[in-house]
Amino acid sequence: MRFDILTLFPEMFAGVFDATIIGRAREMGHVEIVLRNIRDYAPGKHHVTDDTPYGGGGGMIMKPEPIFNAVEAILGIEIPPDGYRSLLQQGYPPIILLTPQGRLLKQAVARELAVHERLLLLCGRYEGVDERVCQFLVTDELSIGDYVLSGGEIAAMVLVDVLTRLIPGVLGDPEATANDSHSAGLLEYPHYTRPANYRGQTVPDILLSGHHAKLTEWRRQQSLARTLARRPDLLAEAELSEVDRKYLATLQDSSEDEVTP
Repeated sequence: MRFDILTLFPEMFAGVFDATIIGRAREMGHVEIVLRNIRDYAPGKHHVTDDTPYGGGGGMIMKPEPIFNAVEAILGIEIPPDGYRSLLQQGYPPIILLTPQGRLLKQAVARELAVHERLLLLCGRYEGVDERVCQFLVTDELSIGDYVLSGGEIAAMVLVDVLTRLIPGVLGDPEATANDSHSAGLLEYPHYTRPANYRGQTVPDILLSGHHAKLTEWRRQQSLARTLARRPDLLAEAELSEVDRKYLATLQDSSEDEVTP
């Protein structure tokens, strides 16, 4: 999978993409990352990439020319009058703007994007980008949370990490992502390792029993209980069986009994 990252601060990515899973994925050829400095595509002697907003207001806005120029140069195309989206059916890659106004990046969204062989990631800055970039160039807008960062660079790093984990061959265990938190709409069950007794705190007996069927049931119940306690909003869209629903009902009944005067 290839990522072309359009940014005003390519130096921010040094180190992040050279270590751990992403670094190994690049070495193995599973991932290619190309950093593109938007300033290199800005016209004029001073390569200006931002300007004050029409109508007044604080902050600066990223100009459309450098961004359009960058995409056209990178892909070797000319953006048609009706916009870039018309080119998607011809096999051109999606262009994703990282912005607090985008749809929330969830595991389901990551799986949707992971099918593409190439993505262009546009890192927003300042007060945002000129709206014509959103209307005629960007094909998707993503946010990594309901908060505001100084720019889209950190969000781009997060997106690359999330998608890299989903590429076949990147993780040693092909099933490694199956039980990750959010993969099936639930938080992951708790993990333990040696020693079995640490400062008087012991590992649950079920983990030492060797009974795989009961262990699978325990892990599912722990996942359900943890999601109910920490992120109950996820349960509305989670893949739940009838057994899951009955177990959640018992947890909720127990909770109500505890607060009954």
